[in-house]
Amino acid sequence: QVRLVESGGGLVQPGGSLNLSCAASGSDAASGMDAGRYMLGWYRQSSGKQREAVARVSRGGRIRYGDFAEGRFTISRDFAENTVFLQMNSLQPEDTAVYFCNANYISGLGEETNYWGQGTQVTVSS
Repeated sequence: QVRLVESGGGLVQPGGSLNLSCAASGSDAASGMDAGRYMLGWYRQSSGKQREAVARVSRGGRIRYGDFAEGRFTISRDFAENTVFLQMNSLQPEDTAVYFCNANYISGLGEETNYWGQGTQVTVSS
């Protein structure tokens, strides 16, 4: 079982910053894939909206951002510690959401595996 433990959410004023962290551990029982082989990233879900990708880092270090995140958010990954971070700056009320850590792997056979953290609440309000 791959376990994802998130931290760093909270209440901030508009223009403020937060740094989220997610520690990945364990391995998939069926495939034997350990947490270090997965793409790690962040998704968010606001009330009444679909979950959307914020930022992702592949096991090769390639990074993708959602359009709303690029320029304000920075994702980084500590491969030695299997930890992914999300530095969020210039936060605005529309960034209010539950932020979920995700571990993803797609095999050569097209099998997709996803693990999710429990989520950490980010609230941006004056």
